[in-house]
Amino acid sequence: MPQPKAHPRITSLANDRVKEAIRLRQRSHRDERNLMLIEGYREIRRALDNRHTPTELFVCPEMFQGANEGSLIEACEAAGAAVTECTAAVFAKMAYRERPEGLLAVAPQVRKHIADLRLPAAPLLVVAESVEKPGNLGTILRSADAAGVHAVIVCDRCTDINNPNVVRASIGAVFSLPVVEAPTSDVVPWLKERGIRILSASPHAETLYTDEDMAAGTAIVLGSEQYGLSEQWMNAADRQVRIPMLGQSDSLNVAAAATILLFEAVRQRQLGRKAGAATKEHKHA
Repeated sequence: MPQPKAHPRITSLANDRVKEAIRLRQRSHRDERNLMLIEGYREIRRALDNRHTPTELFVCPEMFQGANEGSLIEACEAAGAAVTECTAAVFAKMAYRERPEGLLAVAPQVRKHIADLRLPAAPLLVVAESVEKPGNLGTILRSADAAGVHAVIVCDRCTDINNPNVVRASIGAVFSLPVVEAPTSDVVPWLKERGIRILSASPHAETLYTDEDMAAGTAIVLGSEQYGLSEQWMNAADRQVRIPMLGQSDSLNVAAAATILLFEAVRQRQLGRKAGAATKEHKHA
């Protein structure tokens, strides 16, 4: 029976590579080095499945929680990542999760540009303006992936898409979706030039979100947790839409609002496809 491959082992908290991994929690250092952290089995697997290859992988077998870690380590090595084993104390120092799984990767940052986007006819997009909390941005990405969104555009960022907690909250959807960062001043004309309708979400809008056609090319635009959307986006909107609030709360969490709006778009698009299929079937009958 083949023996597991032996890897270099770090036992000291003062190790320079440990210190470097810890510094990557800071946005300034991530941007300077063009690197990011990916922690957890599902997140690293999603990165690999989408050809976003780690350069380094730190592992702590004592913390493994399943039976698939070995195959993931092999896949990272096959893709060219350097694998290093750590003691539990060292790994806990590097990890940012409260209950680490013993897998932490260092990888190049996600850096795509709006000019790189290749969209189908009638695309469905999400624009997130100045979202402040990494967990909310990550959840928006996760919902966007589930809804089959063609791209997510992060405008005037307050938190960056390479934040470890964005990666965690998205469960790696940041690697499966085209995600770009761009200023609002660039994105508004870019959408207008392509005939993509801008739907701005606002609790003060008159139009219910269910009354809007989202089967055409649509960008659903959501604002920051504290201030909502800027005047620039409200003025640029082809329509402002609201989700009805029937209790005492006057607004939803931005990630919850994104999910509701996106799956209304999914519902409409599925109905449109079914109607189109039924029409074709009737013509051929």
